[in-house]
Amino acid sequence: MDAHVIERVRRFNRTVAQRIGALDDDYLARGRPLGECRVLWEIGDEGSDVRSLRSRLQLDSGYASRLLRSLEAAGLVTVGASDHDGRVRTARLTERGAAERVVLDRRSDALARSFLEPLTGDQRRRLTQAMDEVERLLTAALVEIDAVDPAHPHAQHCLREYFAELDRRFDAGFDPDRSRLADPTEMRPPEGVFCLATLRGEPVGCGGLKFHGEAPTELKRMWVDPAARGLGVGRRLLAELESRAAAGGRRTVRLDTNGSLTEAVAMYRSAGYREVDPFNDETYADHWFEKRLPPLPTSAASTAAPPPTASTTTSGRSRPA
Repeated sequence: MDAHVIERVRRFNRTVAQRIGALDDDYLARGRPLGECRVLWEIGDEGSDVRSLRSRLQLDSGYASRLLRSLEAAGLVTVGASDHDGRVRTARLTERGAAERVVLDRRSDALARSFLEPLTGDQRRRLTQAMDEVERLLTAALVEIDAVDPAHPHAQHCLREYFAELDRRFDAGFDPDRSRLADPTEMRPPEGVFCLATLRGEPVGCGGLKFHGEAPTELKRMWVDPAARGLGVGRRLLAELESRAAAGGRRTVRLDTNGSLTEAVAMYRSAGYREVDPFNDETYADHWFEKRLPPLPTSAASTAAPPPTASTTTSGRSRPA
């Protein structure tokens, strides 16, 4: 990667850290660092289980525990068993903690205004538009893609949402009993592979492959959560699945889809898939696509994990196929 680009990112990080007071142990003049204030805000009025809190804030367990202990010692937070599951630890704001969160919100608003007040109207518009874009791209970089068992709860969540979306978008609805659904065993090694996209530990997309020996590999169950669309997750899932197919020596990938899924059709075409004659009798399909995969470079092929056992993580929600 270009060293100049890396330096620009580092310079941006330094500017933002200084401007928001991230280096100050007395953030917003409240006597505690930014980390503690952020945890206090994230717990929210309803409380939060500690595991989810760590995941959302990307904190390791040791650091999260230290922050919570400090907030407990200050009388702002309590940590105890969940009302619904005694094995789950839940953080809740005390009355004093809730009042402190109100103060933090008010002072955070004032800090934001201080960014904007010196600027002209046009500069404010440019700054907030740039912030939206930076937030979107940084969020996209938080998405991770892993190979998982299709029976995993997160995988099952994505498949249920996938079927529900097809039912909403198809004019006549979607009946799984009429579809050539891929059985979970067909997307487990060595018969296939199933990839899951997650954002801050929550499932946001999926896609699978079915291997057919020397015959073309079949792409199945591509879906991305609507809330994550626009982050490029569909393309990353597609590229990951293609890479896993190529790493196992597969040279052709094919898929069937429905024309009402316009975003998916456009993505496949732009990714190099060409429309072919029907190769199956899928009830809900009216488009069939195929793509020849270029061979992996020797260095990439030697380091790529083979599809049957791969669980490599890539930092990277997709549309239905």
